[in-house]
Amino acid sequence: MRSMASIKPPAWPILETPVTSALNLAADPLESAVSKVKRHVLPLFLIMFVANYIDRVNIGFVNSHMQTDLGIGAAAYGLGSGLFFIGYALFEVPSNVLMQKYGARAWLTRIMGTWGLVAGAMAFVWNDTSFYVLRFLLGVAEAGFFPGVVFYFTQWLPQKERGKAVAVFLSGSALASVLSGPITGSLLSIRGFGLQGWQWMFLIEGGFSIVLCGVSWMLLKSHIRDAHWLTKEEQTVLARSIAVEQAERDARGGVHLPTMKLLKDPQILLFCFLYFAIQLTIYAATFWLPTIIRKMGGLSDFQVGMFNAIPWLIAMVGMYGFAVLSAKWRFQQAWLAAALVIAACGLFASTSGNPVVSFVAICFSAIGFKAAASLFWPIPQGYLDARVAAGVIALINSLGNLGGFFAPATFGYLQQHTGSITGGLYGLGVASLIAAAAGFLTRNRRGDNDVLPDSRHSNAH
Repeated sequence: MRSMASIKPPAWPILETPVTSALNLAADPLESAVSKVKRHVLPLFLIMFVANYIDRVNIGFVNSHMQTDLGIGAAAYGLGSGLFFIGYALFEVPSNVLMQKYGARAWLTRIMGTWGLVAGAMAFVWNDTSFYVLRFLLGVAEAGFFPGVVFYFTQWLPQKERGKAVAVFLSGSALASVLSGPITGSLLSIRGFGLQGWQWMFLIEGGFSIVLCGVSWMLLKSHIRDAHWLTKEEQTVLARSIAVEQAERDARGGVHLPTMKLLKDPQILLFCFLYFAIQLTIYAATFWLPTIIRKMGGLSDFQVGMFNAIPWLIAMVGMYGFAVLSAKWRFQQAWLAAALVIAACGLFASTSGNPVVSFVAICFSAIGFKAAASLFWPIPQGYLDARVAAGVIALINSLGNLGGFFAPATFGYLQQHTGSITGGLYGLGVASLIAAAAGFLTRNRRGDNDVLPDSRHSNAH
């Protein structure tokens, strides 16, 4: 006979109620760790992005001031504005290589410190050449910032959380577009110690980036084990989760193709052209919108800055509307084409001789070209083989951002030699219409018989 002690009670099933389920979820150390990482890192990265964007585009507000004080004409201003993107493109890859060597925390801090110093040094330009050199160096200093942030996310967040984090980070672009005008406009009113308002603007905004450099060094950590705000269990679970994903990626390996072989794919060439056309319009508006606003007459620097925020606020609403519509009725190429047509119509209307009408038209156009920028990326992401997606997206981004050089440089040349940027606005409108038509030639899915360029001879490890 079995003793009473050996008799086990029946294993009654444990019913999981919504309350116990919520408690279990709250107790999950991985979920808790991810939540803490986001709270500690994302706000800082957002602020860094805003500072980054403002230091990049603040010269749009001092065009007339530098012309008056230094004799820097429209052509020189346009060329200098665009030289930033040449430095950025040339040093993007070397910066990424060094980031891999020194780590995202150290490299992001270095990027912030050097771009803050160069941005502040802009207060002391004295002629065209010094303006060109410092704008080029600012691009060199900022190169690698966005990839550095993405790399940091790969070290600290599981795969399923990175897309959300990048989306929040990129929202800083829209926020910075709105804030740059009022902030910069208000700083231009400062005078003292023999410095003009535009000089104080460069010094203060560059100095803020230098301060952020110190803050990032203190708040960002190199390794999960160094994060004192995570418990030991959270550190272990988070590190293990990321290590497992990295091991899976290493096991899958990838295909590594030279840039020239990637460019043999007509679809990739088309993607590069489309993004180039979109960036042409965005940066032409970014650098020349304050000049258009000033033509309305009688506006202070602060008022110009406030008016400058209006198109970007409207564009944010338009971007959300397009996102909702494209999610409900899925045909990404059609929505991209519609956005580019709206941009073109606004650009053609902005050639009106009336400055107020031109400003309203630019507001309308901003809905199109900002929405097009967000509608574009799902198309190449859906088309590309996962093995080369990261490299091709970086290639598209690098070549497309060269639109940031050609647009302001061309506008400056036209302003200098014709006294008007009307020809440039017509050119942007035509480019947007061509891009709208070309958008229908893109595919967001590879066919069964498609192969990567020369991938027949490449080995996946």
